[in-house]
Order: sequence, then C-alpha cells, then structure tokens
Amino acid sequence: MTPLNSAHSTEPVIDAQLAVALDALLAEQSVTRAAARLHTSPAAMSRTLARLRRVLQDPLLVRAGQTMVPTPRAQALRDEAATVVRRLGALLTPGAGADPATLHTTFTLQTADVIGAALAPGLLRLTRREAPGISLRFRAEELEAGPALRDGRIDLEVGSIDHVDPETQVEELVTLKMAAAVRPGHPLTEGTLTPARLAAAEHVAVSRRGRFSGPLDTALAEQGLRRRVTVVLPSHLAAMTLAARSDVVCLLPAALPGTAPSPLTEAAAVLGLRLLGIPLPLPPLTIGMAWHPRHAADGAHHWLRGAVRRTLTAPEEPDRGPDSSSPCSPGSWSSSAT
Repeated sequence: MTPLNSAHSTEPVIDAQLAVALDALLAEQSVTRAAARLHTSPAAMSRTLARLRRVLQDPLLVRAGQTMVPTPRAQALRDEAATVVRRLGALLTPGAGADPATLHTTFTLQTADVIGAALAPGLLRLTRREAPGISLRFRAEELEAGPALRDGRIDLEVGSIDHVDPETQVEELVTLKMAAAVRPGHPLTEGTLTPARLAAAEHVAVSRRGRFSGPLDTALAEQGLRRRVTVVLPSHLAAMTLAARSDVVCLLPAALPGTAPSPLTEAAAVLGLRLLGIPLPLPPLTIGMAWHPRHAADGAHHWLRGAVRRTLTAPEEPDRGPDSSSPCSPGSWSSSAT
C-alpha cells in the first residue's frame, strides 16, 4: 500500500492487484509460475514481488537451492490472501439472477386504477406460484413519477408513460384502442354505431383533473359533432360501475380488434359491459412501464418487470367458477362495433 498523493493524507491506497499477485506467488511459490497464472511476464512479477516485500517488510519467498520457499510470515498470510482474492472475485462478479422463490420484499407500483385492477390478479397468481415472499403495494397516480422513481418511493410506474426524466428507463408493453363500454341492452348495441349516435348518447368522462373533454371530443368536432358529458369521475372503475347501472357510455382502453384479449377489460367483463368499436380515428394508447436505472440490473426488480410484462402481454386465463359467465370476455368486441 502506498500513500495518497497528498502531503496531509495518511489514508493508504489499497491496490487489489497486489493482493491477487500475493495470492498467486504464495500458492505457486514460483515467480515464473505465478506470472503464467496471471498472464504476465516473469520480469513484471519479479517487480511485483519486490514491491510486496517493501510493503510487508518481509522477503516472503526466499531461494532454497533450485526452488523458493515461503517465510513464516508468508505461510501465515497464505490462507488469508486466498480468502481476500475469492471475496474480491465475488465482489466484482456480475450479480446472478435472483431466485424468485427466495425473495422477501415489497414492491410499490404506481398505476391508474384500471391498470392496477388488471395487474393485481395476474401478478398475485405469479407471486403465489413463483415468488410467495413478495408483497405488492399499488399506489394511485398521485406522485410525480420521475422524482418518485428517483427517490425510491415507487419501484415501477405502469401506464401511459409521457412525463419521464431523461435517465428513466421505459419499456412499451402493449398498444390499445379506446372502446365504448355500455350495459347489455343499451340502445347503442342495436344497429350500426355512427359518430352521430355516439355523440348523442350520455357520456361519463374519466379525469383526475376534472376535465370534460379528450381525444374523442376532438375527433367528434372534426365531424361537426359534440358529445354530452353529464358526469366526470376520477376513476375508470367508478365510471364502468356507473355505465353498468345506467345508460351512460364509458370509454375504456381495450385490445385492438382481432388481437389477444387485454386484461384491462377484465373489470368490464365482470360488470357485464359490452365493448363497442368507436367509428372514429382515435389515437392509439400505449401502455408501458418505467423504472429508475439503478434497478436495471437488480435481479428482484428484473423479475417484477418480467411479471408485469407477462401479465399485460400474455395474460393467463383467470380462475372462474364453473357457473360463472359474462356478456363479454376480456377484450371482446360486440358485433355492433364493426
């Protein structure tokens, strides 16, 4: 160990390469063999041995005929040097993937309520089967995601990711299209759904900020139409519940027609709602997940991201009782949606 380049510092610089060289020299008891072991030249290893002798103030290896033998100090250091090198190797080796079965931690996810309702059953099935020591905490969209991810208040944000910090890592998961969710027997389920009929119906809007308008209103305005929004709710689940009990129309992100079902419409299926295709060119909705880069290589967080990915992109069929039924399966579209 050598002193730092400071006149006032007494802290030593720890040279890990010296420990590695010491281990090789004491194990091989030969400068030539130690050099071969560390893929260096005998001359370089001789210089390293000279440096070790100065640092430890002991000859370490001395010649005895045609061989070299360790001094008592070297013999005392041999096992310790080997242990230090093993620990250094473990410290500087890339982390192995975490075994989900051994994890015991709580993950906090921030989602909109409809996404949380879609994720929770699937993630619960996966944790029960693969990682029973994991607990999940879902938070509403109440925190600014960038700082919350950075500060560790949330582990993962899942939703429409459009407000991230530059360092935030984002993965797009699934692209959806807004559908009109209505109760069975709603007038819009009969006949062809036109922009005019859709605009004339009573609507519930979903907005945490209390907004009455959105992309559907822009598309209707281009047709010279305006819809009737009679109530604004902060929650998709509340809006779907209202739609199931009245004639209001609720907009809901659903799988594209002809694609695999989306778990985001599972709650609509439970409530018995029917999904109608909106006959207007609405922009697609991309659902993704965002996390802070400090979690990128963490094995436990890697499992979490994979579990969210599987739940949203390849959902398993939920467990249902033998007598359960629903007017629409998750992601299904009514024939009037064409």
